[in-house]
Amino acid sequence: MKVGLVLEGGAMRGMYTCGIMDTMLENNIEVDAIVGVSAGALFGVNYVSKQIGRGIRYTKKFAADKRYMSARNFIKDGNFIGTEFAYITVPQTLDVFDYEAYRQSPVKFYAVVTNIETGKAEYKLLEDVDSQIHTLRASGSMPFLSTPVELDGQKYLDGGIADSIPFQWMAQQGYDKIIVILTRSADYRKKSMVKPLVKAFYGRKYPNLVKSLNERHNVYNRSTELLTHWEEAGRAFVIRPTEPVDIGRTETDPDKLQAVYELGLADGKKYIDDLKKYLSE
Repeated sequence: MKVGLVLEGGAMRGMYTCGIMDTMLENNIEVDAIVGVSAGALFGVNYVSKQIGRGIRYTKKFAADKRYMSARNFIKDGNFIGTEFAYITVPQTLDVFDYEAYRQSPVKFYAVVTNIETGKAEYKLLEDVDSQIHTLRASGSMPFLSTPVELDGQKYLDGGIADSIPFQWMAQQGYDKIIVILTRSADYRKKSMVKPLVKAFYGRKYPNLVKSLNERHNVYNRSTELLTHWEEAGRAFVIRPTEPVDIGRTETDPDKLQAVYELGLADGKKYIDDLKKYLSE
């Protein structure tokens, strides 16, 4: 049996994912591979390093810090999230990420990115967080709020543009037990982006990216419908919020962040026995 964990993105809705993951870690749920999208990748690496509580802790502490997220950052270099502070200063100095524990872990971790030339998803194996930090940054580089990140001569943005819930990709890699953590409740359906805005930002240089952005809602909604069928057939174990996660993508209020995290903890306790049964069958 090979167990794969799939982590949807959702910016600060990722506090829900942190709550679920911390509950799983506390219950010693072992997985063989993880694929994370955007915030799912950024927070998901803490599962590999087994740092319970780290995701909610540093997010609450620094979300309102202008060095972390601000219009000032965007004006400075085109990135709403401060590159140096969020990806270097915080994990290396202010809330230290356990790079060595990550490197020693047998768990394979993949970050999903979207190639802006092709408009397609790519799945990058993240062997070392320190040296590959820009792969993580690419996965979480939200369209309109970030400049593309260059990796090996190619430019990338948020993985959720092309594959928000990569459970099918995980199955194709040979993982027969698939756990999926979503950050939207069961009744959520994604709406279309404003096409003139998409065209104004990316239309001239990146037509394939425009196509992916304009089709994102359809792809996402079809994906969630298929995932429900997989869930009903026992092909995947899906964890989703039991109530709508009403939080902004760039939320800075620590109380609201904590509330979403606590929903994750509460839901984690509700799901954990069924998850253990799923993994034991």
